[in-house]
Amino acid sequence: MDNFIVSARKYRPATFQTVVGQQHITNTLKNAIKHHQLAQAFLFCGPRGVGKTTCARILAKTINCQNLTSDCEACGSCDSCTSFQYGNSFNIHELDAASNNSVDDIRSLIEQVRIPPQAGKYKIYIIDEVHMLSQSAFNAFLKTLEEPPSYAIFILATTEKHKILPTILSRCQIFDFNRIRVEDMADHLENIARREEVGFDRDGLHLIAQKADGGLRDALSMFDQIVSFSNKNVSYKAVIDNLNILDYDYYFKITDALLAEDVATALLIFDDILKHGFDGNHFIIGLASHFRNLLVCKDASTLQLLEVSEGIRLRYQQQSQAISVPFLLSALTISNQCDLNYKTSKNQRLQVELSLIKMCNYNETPLNSSVSPSLLSEKKSPIEKKASSPIPVPAKVEVPIAVKEKLVDQPAEIISEVQKPVGVVVQKEQETVEEKGVNFSAKAIEKHEPTNTPAIRSTQYSVPHTIIPNLNDLSFNTRVEEEKVTYLKGSSQQAFDITMLSKLWNIYANKIKEEGKINIFTLMTSHDPILLDDFKIEVTIENKVQENQLADAKIDLLNFLRVELQNFSIDIVTRQIEHAQKKRLYTSTEKYEHMVDKNPKLADLKEKFNLTIEY
Repeated sequence: MDNFIVSARKYRPATFQTVVGQQHITNTLKNAIKHHQLAQAFLFCGPRGVGKTTCARILAKTINCQNLTSDCEACGSCDSCTSFQYGNSFNIHELDAASNNSVDDIRSLIEQVRIPPQAGKYKIYIIDEVHMLSQSAFNAFLKTLEEPPSYAIFILATTEKHKILPTILSRCQIFDFNRIRVEDMADHLENIARREEVGFDRDGLHLIAQKADGGLRDALSMFDQIVSFSNKNVSYKAVIDNLNILDYDYYFKITDALLAEDVATALLIFDDILKHGFDGNHFIIGLASHFRNLLVCKDASTLQLLEVSEGIRLRYQQQSQAISVPFLLSALTISNQCDLNYKTSKNQRLQVELSLIKMCNYNETPLNSSVSPSLLSEKKSPIEKKASSPIPVPAKVEVPIAVKEKLVDQPAEIISEVQKPVGVVVQKEQETVEEKGVNFSAKAIEKHEPTNTPAIRSTQYSVPHTIIPNLNDLSFNTRVEEEKVTYLKGSSQQAFDITMLSKLWNIYANKIKEEGKINIFTLMTSHDPILLDDFKIEVTIENKVQENQLADAKIDLLNFLRVELQNFSIDIVTRQIEHAQKKRLYTSTEKYEHMVDKNPKLADLKEKFNLTIEY
């Protein structure tokens, strides 16, 4: 049985002409060879599988070729080309920097550079994955790279140019390799399939090229895998089955369901996708790409951005005619948000289903000019119908008599503001808020507090609006709510001692701790309560924050103690601990003076040895 050779090796380009998708680089290198303008060092950088090492080998072989063709390609038949093809050339050396990245490896390379070539004009050194060299190895290589012998040429290849020292980059001619276009890759796969007598369809080859993401080596590996899987028939079905790719048909069907606002069908299609073993995140990313492709199809000038086969392109064009741009933009926003939230969500399936439901409920009818006006009026939502109807406005708001009496001494502006008519809000909730706003203003005037709440002008609104009350009115309302909480009152004044108080004090503190009020628990247990005359309990606090915390919990605490001790004259007072303010020591002089205050003998020591203070 013949030894099988993978396509990535068997069909590896041997000349510049056969390199796929890098014409801007191959043309430059051929011109440099033709005009004898070869640099001393080249740096080939780009993503994996795009031909960096291949181009380095072709360049090395072409430089030493003894019979160049008219278009500066290696002949492939001279002694130099033959020895290179069989791997026994003494003028071309390859070094893998991933496993030879030490200073000693580079020193060994430098020693080899000193020996001139025995045959041919140049010695070429190809260093692959050069970014893996250590810092010391780079520094050791720097001088040789800058001033090599006239016969030495270095070709460096890397996927991570940013990891290479700038001093190395400045000594090289840099060639940036592009990701290979899907169309170029599909053409190359088709050529290989014909030479290998493998059956194929163009949609399947396009799908392999898209899955490879710009890397031809990955595409060739997948091609070999599918040839084995499908018994030499690379069809669209074989590709999606073997490479775990979600079929385009799913996206077209679910988009039709979304346009028809059919939630049930959309959810069932998604369930079928999950049953086939696909991840929800993979689906939502693919759906976003599908919407992007539909958006691209809306304009003929952007159709070239669609990297699919001709058959799939026609389906995209057909579906894009039945869908509006606003819907696509909204669907793209929803799917993008779902993608962002997917990994952090605890119910990931629900995230996708909610996104599909939102897309189904998107109302695109008003944006579609082809729909008749009568149909638009039928599809109006209840809120829109209610908002479009005229709103009755009362002529004037009656001001209470008590308020009128208080208005006698007020400025004319305040009186006019209170007596202005107030509009009626569409919804009942808003009407309630508006009435409260008027009451707040009236109460503020009764308490002789100025108000800046503007009255609502008597006008008709086409959409519901929200009333924003005055902040002074909100604070007034808060004070009213606080006054509703009262202390328990009674006539009992039963005597008690500090032991009984401490016991109940600890019981209440533990209760507060179980409720999660750790700050109050800490305040109550940091210092023991002190029983004063007239049944007053003194609580020690350390700052104003604790005083405010105690004030919030004071009512519940007092009610508890009054009931348990049967004494309704109990009250709580606070005493703040006085902390001596410590001055921070910043400069050396301040630290020295502080030390002298503690030990005066330091000053004598300083004078005796004539010491100075360092700043």
